Amino acid sequence: MNKLTLADVVRRHAAERGAQHYLHYQDEWTTFDQLHERTSRVAQALIRSGVEKGGRVALLDKNRPECFEVMFAASKCAAAYVPLNWRLAAPEIGDILRDAEPTILFVGDEFADKIAGLAETMPGLKIIALDPHGKTSFESYADWLGQAPAVDPQVPATAEDMVVLMYTSGTTGKPKGAMLSSRSLIGHMEWTARVWSYDAETVQLVPMPLFHIGGTSMALQSIVLGARTVLLAEVNPAQMLQIISDFRVTNMLLVPAIIQYLVDAPSCATTDWSNVRSLIYGAAPISDTLLRKAMQALQCNFIQIYGMTEHCGCVSLLSPEDHDPERRAELLASCGKPLPWVEVAIVDPATLQPLAQGEVGEIWVRSQQLMSGYWRQPEMTAATLTPEGWLRTGDAGYLDQGGYLYIRDRVKDMIISGGENIYPAEIENVLMRHPAIADAAVIGVPHEKWGETPKAIVVRASAQPADEQQIVAFCRTQLAGFKCPTTVEFVDALPRNPSGKILKRELREPYWQGHVRRVS
Repeated sequence: MNKLTLADVVRRHAAERGAQHYLHYQDEWTTFDQLHERTSRVAQALIRSGVEKGGRVALLDKNRPECFEVMFAASKCAAAYVPLNWRLAAPEIGDILRDAEPTILFVGDEFADKIAGLAETMPGLKIIALDPHGKTSFESYADWLGQAPAVDPQVPATAEDMVVLMYTSGTTGKPKGAMLSSRSLIGHMEWTARVWSYDAETVQLVPMPLFHIGGTSMALQSIVLGARTVLLAEVNPAQMLQIISDFRVTNMLLVPAIIQYLVDAPSCATTDWSNVRSLIYGAAPISDTLLRKAMQALQCNFIQIYGMTEHCGCVSLLSPEDHDPERRAELLASCGKPLPWVEVAIVDPATLQPLAQGEVGEIWVRSQQLMSGYWRQPEMTAATLTPEGWLRTGDAGYLDQGGYLYIRDRVKDMIISGGENIYPAEIENVLMRHPAIADAAVIGVPHEKWGETPKAIVVRASAQPADEQQIVAFCRTQLAGFKCPTTVEFVDALPRNPSGKILKRELREPYWQGHVRRVS
């Protein structure tokens, strides 16, 4: 079992390969020595700012080197890093900050407006501007760092301590923070490195957001193994294709929507894919048509993964050998086999009894990668993690005779759109505030680019006019854009069972007919 902390990873690399490059960002390379020196300074400044062992440190911005500086520095303080989703609306960010109660928040200039009012509502929160010449009055990162010494504080910590507090949407519309330890984040990486063809020569491209487990876990994969990472602030298909050629990229993780962008880009045909060892994809449904088209166009190994924040990423994978559209086409609808150390059980969600091979039930997983629980939510933790150590995923699926895992639906109503987890209850709470809406339900429906997208099914209030555009616009004032319904359907009544629960499966069924892969 892994006994290293994230801080230990930096210390080890500085000692063994200090002069080696670890990160490229905006035309500049950074070495492991520089990472160690920088994170020690940041850790000293965090302690000076009142961050104690077990404390929280938050950051709100797009991908940038400071994300790693703050995360590893927090580990050196035995504190936890809280990456914030910059796509969220200001009220949503406020909810997370009030829940996490960080001592300090680092914010990029682009998102300063979202937290402008927090200084008054959270007087104990210190806010630091990451950009040196920003438009805010907050103290700058450089000034805050000041003359902090490059001395590792060596605060005692273990691999079991929470090192990242990563938030996902809650089924009740409230955020929930998954408590992730160093053990759960990095304990499995040496094995996955062999499967994903990672080694000392790896050059990984990371365009996916670091506030997601996908972006964070893949970036950590490279760092833990002492490889190199090319980091992008955000997805830019043309730039990505140029980097793949210029930097001889070997590995990357992409969601299907981004794969679609790359395949459709004019420069895709002239991109040098010869160095790419594996393209890992997941986090959203992918159509059979897109997968076949991408495999033909990109000419590299494809690996599908199924995972979740609560499991620190990957549960199962479909290997390159299983991506055979001619001889093994049926496997393309699966999400592969569980990793060797991951146990998977299919359980009847009503009786909690195991189901036979081929029967559809709730997917339960157990491994060393599990989160410790949900931050300050013991009831939700108890409902998700069993006393025997199983994680109830909320996904419905089955295992075939070959041990391949197939996902058919969700026990819970969560929607995954372009890699973002969206809970209908959160959107429904907003819809019900609209004066023209008497009743509402939100479901996920197929979408060619994003895999699925939220659709609102609404009952109008009497004598209150409402149209689709007005309702969507109203949602955008309260929610992040990716959570808002893209379409609205008006009905006279919503179908309910005798206890009054909306029959969402009945609402979804017409839209998913003919779709084998309902989730990924």
